[in-house]
Amino acid sequence: MSLYISLLNNMAVSFFGGILSASFCNALSTRKRKLIFIGCMVLLPLIQSILYFSKGADFVRHIYPLAVHLPLVIVLWMLTGKLLWSVFSVQAAYLCCELRRWVALATVAAFSGRQMMQDITELVVTIPALLLLLHFVSPAVRGLSDKSLREQWQFGIIPALYYVFDYFTIVYTNLLLSGSYVVAEFMPFVCCVAYLAFLLYNSKKEQMQNEMKLIRNNLDLQLSQAVREISSLRESQTLTRQYRHDMRHHLQYVSTCIENGEVEQAQAYISGICKEIEAQKVQIYCENEAVNLILSSFAGRARKKEIEIKIQCAIPADLTVSESDLCVLLSNALENALHACVPLAAEGRSCEIDVNFYERNKHLFLQVVNDCKAPIKFQNGIPVSDMEGHGIGVQSICAIVQRYGGVFSFAENDGKFTLRLSL
Repeated sequence: MSLYISLLNNMAVSFFGGILSASFCNALSTRKRKLIFIGCMVLLPLIQSILYFSKGADFVRHIYPLAVHLPLVIVLWMLTGKLLWSVFSVQAAYLCCELRRWVALATVAAFSGRQMMQDITELVVTIPALLLLLHFVSPAVRGLSDKSLREQWQFGIIPALYYVFDYFTIVYTNLLLSGSYVVAEFMPFVCCVAYLAFLLYNSKKEQMQNEMKLIRNNLDLQLSQAVREISSLRESQTLTRQYRHDMRHHLQYVSTCIENGEVEQAQAYISGICKEIEAQKVQIYCENEAVNLILSSFAGRARKKEIEIKIQCAIPADLTVSESDLCVLLSNALENALHACVPLAAEGRSCEIDVNFYERNKHLFLQVVNDCKAPIKFQNGIPVSDMEGHGIGVQSICAIVQRYGGVFSFAENDGKFTLRLSL
């Protein structure tokens, strides 16, 4: 009786591993593939049964990789065209077989059972374990089949090591049961290495995500700045067309004033028109056109919010810093200053932004001082915020300055926030 139960268990584990391997490989996506695979799953257990009765259980265990795993890999390779992933899928399914085996061993240990109890328990848990793995694990594993070879190796290295370890120390030798500490500690060692590798990989991935977040934020900032500049240019063009259209009326009014001897009134009128025109021009702060556009844009936004802004700037047209980095750096600094002052202005409090930006000996120096609501939270000298979406601008500033080998500092004193940087 126990012989037949053991054989039935061996056939069950073949079906378990085979179906799971095919699912990991996505080898059952068409009707033709399913028929070929079913034929394989009928043939392999049949060969296994013949060998089991003719050569014995030990012989089957020793040639199992050649009699079952290798043909299964070849079939999956033929169905999917992915040799490496077929190997990894079979090895991963072999590793998953350890789940049913461990449950059976735990049951035997708990009830002081024998080999027959282990075989029966493995048979009982086969279908539930298979259904759970097919439902929860297979979709995630299948998604890795189209990834790069590097990512496939990251998935397959642990199952491959376990496969070699299990056959070398249990099936072909008795090293694991011999009490050798080196052998007994090998899989814990592998788990430790895998855990450390996972930590390093996760850390690197998080770093890349943060960099991508900064890049996205910088692109959004540049886009919003470009939209504001285009909007300002459109307003300027609209006003220019309006002034051109109204020029005849202005000249008639001035001519009438002169004819009536009202020269002072004519001069005052002309002065008012000139001020309106000048107000729509981009303020020239320095020789750098990009810096002028950014400073003019933020100066206009500050005045609309009734925030006083003082700007001293001496930046040449040509710089060693790229124009995109320069725009992100200056825009983030001014955006943060403006954001800090807006709540104060809304409360009717006077507030100002003081900007000093100049170049000396091919080094850029920027200082932005603005009123703020104290206290400001700092972490490692960097201002932090609990509000979602805030603090990314500061990270962008720090990243750009560090990339150019510069230095930066943030400070808050008596309601004044100061940003200083050099690069």
